[in-house]
Amino acid sequence: MKKLLSIIITITFLSCGSQKSVTEVKTSKTSNVTDTEKKESLSKNKPILALKENVISSLEYLASDTLEGRNTGSAGIEKAAVFIENFFKENNVQPYFKTYRDSFNLKNIVGYNIVGYIEGQDPKLKDEFVVLGAHYDHIGTAEPVNGDAIANGANDDASGTVAVLEWATYFSKSKSNKRSILFTLYAAEEMGLKGSEHLAKRLKKEGLNLYTMINFEMIGVPRAENETIAYLTGYKKSNMAEKLNSYAEEDIVGFLPQAKAYNLFMRSDNYPFYNAFKVPAQAISTFDFTNFDYYHHVDDEADKMDFEHMTSFINKMIPALEGMINAETKEIKLNDE
Repeated sequence: MKKLLSIIITITFLSCGSQKSVTEVKTSKTSNVTDTEKKESLSKNKPILALKENVISSLEYLASDTLEGRNTGSAGIEKAAVFIENFFKENNVQPYFKTYRDSFNLKNIVGYNIVGYIEGQDPKLKDEFVVLGAHYDHIGTAEPVNGDAIANGANDDASGTVAVLEWATYFSKSKSNKRSILFTLYAAEEMGLKGSEHLAKRLKKEGLNLYTMINFEMIGVPRAENETIAYLTGYKKSNMAEKLNSYAEEDIVGFLPQAKAYNLFMRSDNYPFYNAFKVPAQAISTFDFTNFDYYHHVDDEADKMDFEHMTSFINKMIPALEGMINAETKEIKLNDE
């Protein structure tokens, strides 16, 4: 993630099993499933919700030492890019461009955003797009602790990356999206949002009809029980939180008072899309300054993640995303400020 200003540098920043229907998920409020339910759903060809075992598997690979901290331009991030490409292929998520890669140059470094595409099912609404994104890069190395110098970036932001991959899997199987969806994983976020900036400008130049964009940043740890599951940056810039909660039929996304003070809206990959398109483009996180101590630290590892929380969050977001993607009109709008 892009580093915060020096006055807050010490603060950590955000920078398939149930086969139940989405309605059942909203009612049960749980991600736990039985083998019997899984088999019954497979036999009925129902869409597959996120399974904790798959969330664990993907995150453990992306945050493994093999990927050497996923620094943009490194051999490690190339392995991550190949993993994401293969994931999309295996789940019938198509490339939006000629390949999955949106390449860009930073001096002598070549970076790659990975972009998957699921066309909308509605003949009219499919011309409108929703972008779901997260950054898959990290910083490579950090100050060694007990001989370990690899900054694995499990929470930052392998967690958000895995969430986007799981939603790509869901929509590829459910075919429930009226609008078209881009599943976008960015490189060079840690270098100043350079990957998302490149992609946003490219899509704007090509005339993409963007309805909304949501970036997912550090969703690997839970908030306190008395808080909403997640919060939205730039909360007052749009009615996005209100509409997502309405679609989900529960309060998933809330307000974080510190967000404005630390200018979080401008510090994650939603901001280049807001800048380019002037549409609702915001970030959602479950990290809230109190629940994780390892920002840009070698101990940001998979074993620090709460996989029950991650899986529950991913599944609870599905009806919220479906409501946004399938609304007959553009219900999420920017507020007058």
